[in-house]
Order: sequence, then C-alpha cells, then structure tokens
Amino acid sequence: MTANNPSVFLLMVNGQIECANFPDYDDLYCKYCFVYGQDWAPTSGVEEGISQITSKGRDSSQNLVWNFPLDITFKSTNPFGWPQIVVSVYGPDTFGNDVVRGYGAVHIPFTPGRHTRNIPMFVPESTSRLQKFTSWLMGRRPEYTDPKVVAQGEGREVTRVRSQGFVTLQFSIVTKDMKKLGYDTTSTEQTPTTRLAGTEQLYGT
Repeated sequence: MTANNPSVFLLMVNGQIECANFPDYDDLYCKYCFVYGQDWAPTSGVEEGISQITSKGRDSSQNLVWNFPLDITFKSTNPFGWPQIVVSVYGPDTFGNDVVRGYGAVHIPFTPGRHTRNIPMFVPESTSRLQKFTSWLMGRRPEYTDPKVVAQGEGREVTRVRSQGFVTLQFSIVTKDMKKLGYDTTSTEQTPTTRLAGTEQLYGT
C-alpha cells in the first residue's frame, strides 16, 4: 500500500458513553464491545470495557453519569459490516444480585465530526409468569450469553423483550482515505446508503 494508492481506509473513533436514564433503577454500571464485519480489523485502541458504578445525581434529570471513554481505530477494504457498539447495563436487584438492566446497540456514525446517539435499551423477558417469578426469586433474570447477539439480529425475532431506559453516547469520528477509494463522506444530510454507490448492504454483519 502506498500513500497515493491506498488499499484500505481508516475509521478513528473517540468519544464516551456519557450517561443513562433508567427511572426505576440506580447504582448501575455498563459494559461495551464492538461488532464488525469480516473485512474490518481494529488497529489500535480498546475493543471492550467496563465502567465504574454510578448513582443518580441530585438534579431533576436523574441521569446516571459515566463519561466512560471510547477510543478505537479500525481499518477496512470496504464499508460492508460497518462497526456497531453494543452497550449492556447492569445493576443490583432487590436481593443484591447483579442483573442486566438493558441491552442496546448503534452503528458508529458514518460521517466525520461530532455526533450524539441515544440508544433505547431493552431486556429479555421470561415467557411465562412462573418463569418470571422463579427468576426473580433466584436472582437469575433472563440475559444473553453473548451480548453481541444484540447487534446481529439473528434469532432476536423469537425473543420476548421489554423496553426500559436510554443510554447517551458522544462520538468524534475521523476517516482517512475513504475518498481516495471512491466513498463520499462529506454530506451529513443523506444516509450512507445513498452516498456510497452500490452499498445497500453497508450495515450488514
């Protein structure tokens, strides 16, 4: 690869998992990981992490503030499988057991610059009242063995879930050599699928 004729482009991601809003819960922490296609590879930074436990502030927003940093760089030969970040939130139940309070995922913003994303969170639900009572009593709520399934979508259509809470992320995005490879990232008004010719499957994984 030469500077004038690159064969890969770079996606540099900085930012933070800023805060969350879970009206019914407190003393929560979060975990994150990235999911991306086969043509993508991280070149530097951290692929997964776990935050500190935080409590609600005294202001009217009742937000749980983490300000947990994100820093990673990817390289790829094409946009298919554009990276997603998966966020999982955990906290204590009535008996002090750590249980999942929400899963959510969002694609890394496509255009360079600063971006804010609010992720709606959800949790898997037991399929019957008996299972729901048993899981509450045993402190074993339904959860995914691998949180990355949240970003993949396969099999999720048969999972019963309930929405609860939001997580706010801040991103600062820089790309390198995408234009040299024929990809236009200058517009923020159109979606990536309209700006990148022939990339209707841009977000496939």
